[in-house]
Amino acid sequence: MTTIPIAGRRPTADDQTRAVPEFEPAVELNAAFYREVVAPAIGDDRHAAALLGWGSEILGYDSERSTDHGWGPRLEVFVDPARVAATRTAIEAELPDTFHGWPVRYGWDDVPVEHRVVVTDLGTWLSAQLGCDPTDGMAVLDWLCTPQQRLLGVIRGAVFHDGPGELTRVRRELTWYPDDVWTWLVACQWHRIAQEEAFVGRTAEVGDELGSRLVAAHIARELMRLSFLLQRTYAPYAKWFGTAFRQLDGSDALGEQLDRVLAAPTDDAREAALVEAYEAVARRHNAAGITEPVDPSVQPFYGRPFRVLMADRFVAACLERVTDPWLRALPLVGSVDQVSDSTDVLSVPGRVAKLRTLYEGEQFPDVHGDP
Repeated sequence: MTTIPIAGRRPTADDQTRAVPEFEPAVELNAAFYREVVAPAIGDDRHAAALLGWGSEILGYDSERSTDHGWGPRLEVFVDPARVAATRTAIEAELPDTFHGWPVRYGWDDVPVEHRVVVTDLGTWLSAQLGCDPTDGMAVLDWLCTPQQRLLGVIRGAVFHDGPGELTRVRRELTWYPDDVWTWLVACQWHRIAQEEAFVGRTAEVGDELGSRLVAAHIARELMRLSFLLQRTYAPYAKWFGTAFRQLDGSDALGEQLDRVLAAPTDDAREAALVEAYEAVARRHNAAGITEPVDPSVQPFYGRPFRVLMADRFVAACLERVTDPWLRALPLVGSVDQVSDSTDVLSVPGRVAKLRTLYEGEQFPDVHGDP
């Protein structure tokens, strides 16, 4: 037993003397919660039950620290729309006050104290999570307007039961972008790098050391995001971005190169580390087979003494592979994750939906009809 605060809310003075159970990962806790409490309450009714949506536990990154805020027994239970009310009533009648020592009803900050077993139909939950219902497939515009963290909230976590099989199917279909969308997003990511790669040297040349460091740090982040794309892996939000990056294949070497970029004491050392990183990611691009091979060597920037990748070469190679005329006609702004990194935008599907106008302007032929 430990004396960390009660799960699901901020600590209070009383919590310092209140013992709580030893930590067990939320996936394990809630597998038992479903098996011992929720499944018997549902009985033979067809349903799916899972731990999805929000929280570090969905990504498998929860720890003892996680238990002080918005953490505890919780599930998503999916049933036919006509059975939602009856199933909710049956579950609520059987919920205990605690489970494995953790309160079943809890709140945090301005979130009220209540149980966290969400009972709904799958389409309704997916629409709230993603901003669209993918049960009948995703249009190209839907893919562009769905943040990667929200997709992770569906495909990660854990499914404890799926009698109908629909949840399993949807998770499988959302595992990664269609090839055309993927290739276009890689083109957009290389484009972001191409726009700034010469600025590291140019800012240093005029004595702007802080500016050079900032641009280099930004490019390091863009190379990390590109690494996720090349390995067909959604990137999580900022808290877990670096942790997830370290789990990518081959990330150790690139991570060391980017560490040297960030720690470089001079612009020459900064450029040398960036050159290694550029060429490593370029080779990864070629290994992914997303385009015809592109020379991964750096070059002088149009005769200036700045060694860069000339990343527009990779942009062009990607666009040659994109067959969708609507995508090809778009400016290279990328998905909503590439357009914005605002938490207050990307975490609220209704706000993300307003970004659809970036792609739906009159200058872009709506060859897909109304998505």
